[in-house]
Amino acid sequence: MDMITKMVMERPVVIYSKSSCCMSHTIKTLLCDFGANPAVYELDELPRGKDIERALLRLGCNPAAPAVFIGGELVGGANEVMSLHLNGSLIPMLKRAGALWV
Repeated sequence: MDMITKMVMERPVVIYSKSSCCMSHTIKTLLCDFGANPAVYELDELPRGKDIERALLRLGCNPAAPAVFIGGELVGGANEVMSLHLNGSLIPMLKRAGALWV
């Protein structure tokens, strides 16, 4: 958990992803299209990816990827991010976190 805490505090937006996951790709594309420039950690490519995945599951991310953190706080997975986008809350949240300057 300490590793996750440290990683999510380094950037305004952090995505834990899997390179073969279509929902991870969708969320990465959405946030990049907004200009958020997230830090992306591919769990299936990291040496300690399995450990991080288990820690994300303990935090309540099920499935563990995609897991999105904005401003150091866990937002959730694809469903939560898409819900925030559809209800108009995602962009203001990204702005408050310092991920967008528009």
